[in-house]
Amino acid sequence: MDDQACPRCKTTKYRNPSLKLMVNVCGHTLCESCVDLLFLKGSGACPECMVPLRRNNFRVQLFEDPMVEKEVDIRRRILRDYNKREEDFATLEEYNDYLEEIENIVFNLCNNIDIFETNKRIEAYKRDNREVIQRNKTRVGRDEYALEEMLEMERVQEESRKKELEELEIEHKKKKARDKQALIEELMHSGKDAAQIVNEFAEKAEKQREEEKQLPPPKPATGFSTGIKFGQTADPSLLPVPKSEEGPLFVYEPLLVMTEGPAPPPLDEIEAKGYIQHIRADTPQENAGGFTSTIACERALQEALQGLYYTPTAGLSLLT
Repeated sequence: MDDQACPRCKTTKYRNPSLKLMVNVCGHTLCESCVDLLFLKGSGACPECMVPLRRNNFRVQLFEDPMVEKEVDIRRRILRDYNKREEDFATLEEYNDYLEEIENIVFNLCNNIDIFETNKRIEAYKRDNREVIQRNKTRVGRDEYALEEMLEMERVQEESRKKELEELEIEHKKKKARDKQALIEELMHSGKDAAQIVNEFAEKAEKQREEEKQLPPPKPATGFSTGIKFGQTADPSLLPVPKSEEGPLFVYEPLLVMTEGPAPPPLDEIEAKGYIQHIRADTPQENAGGFTSTIACERALQEALQGLYYTPTAGLSLLT
């Protein structure tokens, strides 16, 4: 962003390293000094597009392209109201249409296409779905609160663990100092040989190191890995899939393909009888992706032979 400049005062970051570019909903940038000068009374017009703006809506430009800033702001504003989830729709197709509508609205607002009609659509949606919007906002607020609570719990546990390690380190240093002082006093006041005293203290220190290498028993678990305590009511989306005592929830059954035609030759006969001569050779890159010429030839033969013996059921019933 060193080559970017304020479009009004032409100041660049090369001339002013502390230059701070700011952007509003229109997507045009201004430096902080020009914003303070032009919007001294709190409101004014953009020097480039003359759109009415407010001073408190300016924010520091994070992306190099100001249009990205504009799209991020519009998308954030739209998603506050268009906050439905997949479970709010009867089918996946309706949910996909809903997502496509959001993208069309964002595109129109970013590119100044049918602004009036787009805003009318937004207001109509907010009016027709007021209760759903409010309910989803409340649900998002609860989810965010639960997430913040889990993060706070993890932070407290991390600080407690860090404090415990610091206390162990301090206690270890004090113990070493006490052992060192005891060795000095033993050498000063004992009548034993100094080499014997040193060897005894060395053996004692070695024994203590071996004991320290043994890890302490793990603390009993009080919660899940997600931070939820045992017995705490959790979000239903975080609960494990219930297991049935009668057996597995799903059993795979191979698909029975009704080709209604002669069966294609097996893979070994495709190569032996020369079918493969009409298929181009596969490359090592295609083999790595799972493609082989034999399988492609078998698929082509199956598509060519299927339906040759097809007889409509309705026709048979009429004949009989």
